[in-house]
Amino acid sequence: MSDALTSLAPAVAPRAQSAAILPLAVRDLELRFGESVVLNGVSFDLSATGCTMVMGPNGSGKSLLLKLLHGLMQPSAGQICWGDHAASHATARQALVFQKPVLLRRSVAANIDFVLKARGKDAGRRDALLDHVGLRHKAPQPARLLSGGEAQRLALARALATDPEVLFLDEPTASLDPASVLAIEAIVGEARDRGVRVIFVTHDTGQARRLADDVLFLQRGRIAEHTRAADFFPAPQSQAARDYLDGRIVV
Repeated sequence: MSDALTSLAPAVAPRAQSAAILPLAVRDLELRFGESVVLNGVSFDLSATGCTMVMGPNGSGKSLLLKLLHGLMQPSAGQICWGDHAASHATARQALVFQKPVLLRRSVAANIDFVLKARGKDAGRRDALLDHVGLRHKAPQPARLLSGGEAQRLALARALATDPEVLFLDEPTASLDPASVLAIEAIVGEARDRGVRVIFVTHDTGQARRLADDVLFLQRGRIAEHTRAADFFPAPQSQAARDYLDGRIVV
């Protein structure tokens, strides 16, 4: 896959504008469903570069936080500030890949063609994108016939086709085999190294160790800890994070 990086460079190359919607500032974010508060007092800042791993036990609000940041949901209170830009402008410069790939019932190639056309991008980049994720030989095949790992790689190629400044990933490797996990991590790592800001939800501590520049740890809808990965894994500061890394149930 990495052999195609030269031809793919226009899709994920470092850019002078990479910080246009960054840094990100989140202040006192709250999300309520009726009387239930699922995110409460969430505040943090993210720089223009790197990979942030969002971690925490089930039900802590990780996926909901991603949806709020990407504009798929509106907060009950608080602010999400993408640089000096309006949220609608920022959303157009982001991409989100879900745990279960959402693909068109068309060929592999047509899935890329659709995104390139919709975003007004160069249609000639399709083959480079498919090369990059190791799927060019599958181009004429119906996307529904891809394996789980292949489908997720196609979803990543579609996301990269939009030239995102921020790439959201919601457990994209859950339930995949180890080889598929590493292939996807390689694609994500290359995108990050080329200037795409990555915000990645995972339960996989090994994956987080491999990719994270910083870790945002949630518990009960609140931030228990936000620190550099180099500090978080050897010496987490919160009891919740220590319990989580030790494999103890966190509630």
